[in-house]
Amino acid sequence: MNELDNTKIAASPLAAFRLAPRVVRGFIGGVAAIAVVGLLTKLTGLPLLIAPFGASSVLLFAAPDSGFAQPRNLVLGHLISATIGLAVFWLAGNGVWAMALATGLAIAAMQLTRSVHPPAGADPLVIMLSGTASASFLLFPVLAGVVCLLVVAQAMNLAVRAMQYGGDD
Repeated sequence: MNELDNTKIAASPLAAFRLAPRVVRGFIGGVAAIAVVGLLTKLTGLPLLIAPFGASSVLLFAAPDSGFAQPRNLVLGHLISATIGLAVFWLAGNGVWAMALATGLAIAAMQLTRSVHPPAGADPLVIMLSGTASASFLLFPVLAGVVCLLVVAQAMNLAVRAMQYGGDD
């Protein structure tokens, strides 16, 4: 059973009490991650925020122990999927079949590289729905945004561990 299986809050008051710290971690992590990326976008003028980062935040903060939420999967999953999205866009345009092909190729490539990160499967669609795509998309928003998410997630994990083990002295 993973943390996402514990969403039946109304089952009992005790279950809700045990779930509360995870819900708070998910809330604070999600707010912090998107706020950091959004503020950096405003401060730098660089495009750092894309919709799949919201879904990445769900995994990073609601299911941090999931294989899908591991740093390798987060970074490589987004980079691989965005690269495939760009390549298919350049070769085949942004029609429905190109979108379908790019998404399927991204899934297969993430599986072959053992770097599956489900939110990254949306990256080819983001690229194709934008109608304009350049290689710089891999740096801004993908790599820079993912690094920001990762830094916030690592800081959150350190804070949670410190609180868990802080009372054991």
